[in-house]
Amino acid sequence: MDITHITSLLGGIALFLYGMSIMGAGLEKLAGGKMQGVLQRLTSSTLKGVIFGTLITAVIQSSAGTVVICVGLVNSGIMTLAQSVGVIMGANIGTTVTGQLIRMADISGDSLWLTLMQPKTFAPVVAFIGCILYVFIRNAKKKNIGQIMLGFGILFTGMSLMDTGVAPLKESAVFQNLFVSMSNPLLGVLVGLVATVVIQSSSASVGILQALSSTGLVTFGSAIPIILGAHIGTAFTPLLTIGGSSKDGKRAAFVHLYFNIVGSIVVMALIYAVQYTIGIPMWYDVMNKSSIANIHTLSSVAAMVLLLPFTQLLVKLSTMTVRDTAEEAQDLTMPVLDERLYKSPAVALQQAKSAVVKMSRRAARNVSLADPLLVKMDPEVVSAINVREHLIDRMEVEITNYLIKLTDQELGDDESHAVTELLNFVTEYERIGDYAVNIMEKAEELTEKEASFTDHAKGELRILDSALQRILSLTNDAFENNDIRAAGQVEPLEEVIDILVERLRDQHIKRLKAGVCSIDTGVVFLDVLNNAERISDHCSNIAARLVGMDAGEDYDSHTLKSMMHHNPTKDYLLTYEECRKEYLVPLEALEA
Repeated sequence: MDITHITSLLGGIALFLYGMSIMGAGLEKLAGGKMQGVLQRLTSSTLKGVIFGTLITAVIQSSAGTVVICVGLVNSGIMTLAQSVGVIMGANIGTTVTGQLIRMADISGDSLWLTLMQPKTFAPVVAFIGCILYVFIRNAKKKNIGQIMLGFGILFTGMSLMDTGVAPLKESAVFQNLFVSMSNPLLGVLVGLVATVVIQSSSASVGILQALSSTGLVTFGSAIPIILGAHIGTAFTPLLTIGGSSKDGKRAAFVHLYFNIVGSIVVMALIYAVQYTIGIPMWYDVMNKSSIANIHTLSSVAAMVLLLPFTQLLVKLSTMTVRDTAEEAQDLTMPVLDERLYKSPAVALQQAKSAVVKMSRRAARNVSLADPLLVKMDPEVVSAINVREHLIDRMEVEITNYLIKLTDQELGDDESHAVTELLNFVTEYERIGDYAVNIMEKAEELTEKEASFTDHAKGELRILDSALQRILSLTNDAFENNDIRAAGQVEPLEEVIDILVERLRDQHIKRLKAGVCSIDTGVVFLDVLNNAERISDHCSNIAARLVGMDAGEDYDSHTLKSMMHHNPTKDYLLTYEECRKEYLVPLEALEA
């Protein structure tokens, strides 16, 4: 094997991988957002998930890509962990389509028709037509078709080059001995696993094995362990993408890993049990591209069939691997909003309010988790915040829809007014959740820039965080318990927070001018202050609405707050003074 063959092999591998990549990208663009839309509708059965997972992976030519989409959908709460199992199983079958395409290289014959059917004949023509469409046509759809054809042609051109490059290996004693050693199942699995992890594609590693089959040295006994090792190796790619995912998102990636590991072990155990008992006649037969493609497909189907009854076991295994913390073990499910209660509007309203209470707790919890991230980043906390934010967003939609449908019933004036106010409360709490996420993102921005606040700024943020926790607690208690006394304490505290934020803003601008802190941290600090101020504003809106509802007056929140400021009651002044001593006085001591 001289340098020409080595360069031919390396160039062939490069073209093969590149062709597969751009063909898959073109197919994905042509499909648009339909893949995720289909996946989102997988709710009926695991078998249906297997079918769709197979079809989608056949389209994008990447089981890892399908699993990554699954992780994203599970992470966002659109798909449950149990629903993802079927899709993951189907992904392993769909990824074998590439090998079935490559098997066309085995077509041979002297007739013109058979010659035209050979990839080495039509691949350059397909690539040329694809290049014309991709380079010169502006229509997006035709451009994507051109990219698919170009990738297809490059893929088979690369395969042809690989065939040329490995041709001398059939005469190599070292290579012959290497493939004899591959009959050791553990070594074969390790080779397939490592090759797939490096290339990040089981289709590609099996494609390389198909190219090596032209040497006449690949037997059934040596190919099986490599193919099963490739199954396991492809499950490692999604694991690289789960940073920052929710617990269930991470579990979906581990379901893929465990399915491939267990499936490969079971299939291998069955095959070797048959071989060492009654024997497999074709064990030492030389494999070609077609037979390797068939083994790749059949082993994936066999693993799916064997493990399909045990999907819950895979879910349990992944849950044991990625355990919930005490925080995440809390009930993070969607509230039940039963439309049958529309016949009793008062009961339906109470059910809707209970859902908003749960929403308020989640929004407040996200604020309490986000603030400490400004001092110390914690990916697990970021994941927990994202889980709650997805739930809050879904709750906003479901509660809003439920309340709007309730208005179709015959409601009294009080009930109609209660629906309107609940819709307002839903909006207020959703916005509080959004601002919590904004603070988290500012913390991530600090981490990305490898920046941090000064100790003085951290001390200021601790005072602000304490004030935010108090106003959220007061607001939520007032809303949940219809506690008007607690609601009345929110506005004077909000006024103190406004003063606190203004002073912190002034002090930080002074530090910026003095060069004590960097521009990066300065901008983040000011953005955090803005978000904190908005959170307290929404708390004020909620409390003012509660006070207005109790007074039986149809004032908007801004009018009520203005009245409270201009004609403060004795309780208002007492609460203001208490909050001033608790938050503004310590700030003055910090500034001294």
